[in-house]
Amino acid sequence: MAANIDIIGVPIDLGANRRGVDMGPSAIRYAGLKKAVTRLNINCRDLGNINVPVPENSDENADIKMKYIEEITEVNRILAGKVSQSLMGGSMPVVLGGDHSIAVGTILGTQHILKNIGVIWMDAHGDFNTEHTTLTGNLHGMSLAASTGCGALAMASFKPEDTNYINPEKVVLIGVRSLDDEEAVLVKKSGVTVFTMADIDMYGMKEIMKRALDIVENGTEGFHLSYDMDVVSPNEAPGVGTPVKGGLTYREAHLAAEMISDSRKLCSMEFVEVNPIMDHVNQTGELAVSLICSVLGKKIICDR
Repeated sequence: MAANIDIIGVPIDLGANRRGVDMGPSAIRYAGLKKAVTRLNINCRDLGNINVPVPENSDENADIKMKYIEEITEVNRILAGKVSQSLMGGSMPVVLGGDHSIAVGTILGTQHILKNIGVIWMDAHGDFNTEHTTLTGNLHGMSLAASTGCGALAMASFKPEDTNYINPEKVVLIGVRSLDDEEAVLVKKSGVTVFTMADIDMYGMKEIMKRALDIVENGTEGFHLSYDMDVVSPNEAPGVGTPVKGGLTYREAHLAAEMISDSRKLCSMEFVEVNPIMDHVNQTGELAVSLICSVLGKKIICDR
């Protein structure tokens, strides 16, 4: 596991359909992230927040298929640069969202340095819509499609020519339980591996994570963890942007995090979609800190 991490905040909610996730980085920091990480004997730098522009005319985005594309792409361009710099400096970037549209910047910033990465994408949703299939125009629902080059390519317009999109066959979706019809068709065609909550119920989290890690580790230079807090059951994580019933339990979420921490190939991560407006006494922010620490090596479930 990395001896140094860099915390990067991205207080953005332009990619979502509900206000509030822009306060997610503050909620996670307030829950004591830096102190908790330092207790693990890991050097922790907080690089602060990326500046997010405030659109002057929000009504102009009401009916278009890619809302706030210019603003979100600029944020992702800056984020990708900061992630790349962190990796080049020998640290692991830990990005705090904000909505899930920021994954394009985090993932392609990592890919720019390591060239061939896998992705574990933990989410209740697929985030694999495009401008042709979206029902809302919200870019947080298109970020995985954009990162793999399967659609919504305007989101990745900042990508350097020498940086490839992520190979969909090296991407694993875990905890999915809400896909739009056309989105589901795109995911199936893409080559992305999908483990739904039904798969977790049937085979158990340990087996699902073993399969996932084998996919993202085999033949790659490392892998990125993209963690949408709505993958966890709303009973445990009520403060999220788009809650869906029937998610991971507290124990399943921590077992997955601990198994990721056992890998030597994790190179970057992001935790997104914490919404303090929907939360109860920062329960979800505190859970995010706990999960980040588990990914970084803290053990909660020891017997497996």
